[in-house]
Amino acid sequence: MAKVMLRYDSKGAISFYVAKKDMEETILKSEFDSDERWGGEVELSNGEVWYIDPCVKKFPAEVVAKRISE
Repeated sequence: MAKVMLRYDSKGAISFYVAKKDMEETILKSEFDSDERWGGEVELSNGEVWYIDPCVKKFPAEVVAKRISE
């Protein structure tokens, strides 16, 4: 598990940043995508899939995420 910073980038996409790995990717799609419930399995621009506990869609936010696959 890793602490992840989520924020909107300059293009309005959601940026996924892991400081310990100095990795910043764009979230391409998420399992849940409403303002009240956002998260679940998310697919990153590098092909990795991570899990974020569903939460309210309010960014910037720091969350705990778990990598599911590469």
